[in-house]
Amino acid sequence: MNKDILRLAIPSIISNISIPLLSSVDTALVGHLSEEYYLGGVAVGSMIFNTLFWAFGFLRMGTTGMTAQAYGATDEPQAIHTLLRALAVAWIVSLLLLALQQLISAAAFYLVDSSEDVTTQAAIYFNIRIWSAPAELSIYAFNGWFLGMQNARYPMIMAIFINSLNIILDVVFVNVLGMKTDGVALGTVIANYAGVTLAIILFAISYRGYLKKVVKSRLMQIEKLKEFFSINTDIFFRTLLLTLAYAFFTAISADHGDTILAANTILLQLLMVLSYGIDGFAFAGESLVGRFFGARDPEQLKRAIKHIFAWATAIAVAVSLCYLLLERSIIGIYTDNPDVIAVTRGVYLWVIIAPLVNTYCFIWDGVFIGATATRAMLISMVVATLVFYFPIYYLLEGTIGIHALWLAMTMFMAVRGITLTLYAKRRVVDRVPTATQLQT
Repeated sequence: MNKDILRLAIPSIISNISIPLLSSVDTALVGHLSEEYYLGGVAVGSMIFNTLFWAFGFLRMGTTGMTAQAYGATDEPQAIHTLLRALAVAWIVSLLLLALQQLISAAAFYLVDSSEDVTTQAAIYFNIRIWSAPAELSIYAFNGWFLGMQNARYPMIMAIFINSLNIILDVVFVNVLGMKTDGVALGTVIANYAGVTLAIILFAISYRGYLKKVVKSRLMQIEKLKEFFSINTDIFFRTLLLTLAYAFFTAISADHGDTILAANTILLQLLMVLSYGIDGFAFAGESLVGRFFGARDPEQLKRAIKHIFAWATAIAVAVSLCYLLLERSIIGIYTDNPDVIAVTRGVYLWVIIAPLVNTYCFIWDGVFIGATATRAMLISMVVATLVFYFPIYYLLEGTIGIHALWLAMTMFMAVRGITLTLYAKRRVVDRVPTATQLQT
């Protein structure tokens, strides 16, 4: 089991770490420019697209779970139909985003109360980055499908290629050509279109035979479409609440001024490093749980969950120790502004705590996605966001200031982990019929 977990987790960790690495390079590039508002502009612009694109994260998550179950059941037509449905939705959504970009931009900047300089830079970023929508959402679908097919190598290859190209382009545009937020956005657009081209090539190399398995009557089968949209609707609203939580965090940071916004942006990068690293094991959970769920093998499913949690816990402890011991060095990578450094160090304790709290909800997310137990994920997110996250901030902000925002985020993660733990037996393990139950 450990071999299967690592075979899926290690490429996924490499893939995922490259994402915050790119974000960290972007932050470092603009963080060393002459004015703080360049960093704020990239932070706000990125937050807007996190809200937009992460809301459609079901194109990866739902695709992984459904494909993994089809793989476990050796249902090749269902596997390819899942990919085609996901790609169709990705392009429909992308065209809507492009058509409504002015309305989205106006609404976003109305809701985010940042300084005039930050808003100007964020608008420049938005007007360029929006054109990457078709590529980025299609990449979600391809990555989800490859993972569901128990292939973590292709998403790793794609992530390394996309993010390496993006970093190179950003350095050239910002440091060589003298561009600023526009250079960061343009690098992202170009890299993502190159990435989706690579995804198509990889699919053609290994899976083009699956296109012969397409059955038009099954592709548009009402029951399968209802299942596809039911699962993905739960994930959509769950992810919308998640992105709302992060968007709220950035918006409140901006409301407290450019210095706090810059400090919290740096610390969020460290949270992203953690989440993307742990998500390597969560992705392994999606693939393996979906596979054993589709194969109707509850014993293997339980073994997979147990071993994945053991690996994730070890990683969480190691990350916390690194953050504790390397505080000065880590902060110095991102900024040399003394005011930003002072604020960052003032709230740094929350980042040390985060790995020990956040890891469990990340892993449970992978388990529930693999089992397509998406309604429980949505309920958990509603409770964590509406009952804990927002009330904690508004009740304590007047007393402990910006620490209330970090406490709210920490409790948000903890509650998600606790509620999913309570749901796990009934919504995941007990839903898998045993061989005896299938015979009867």
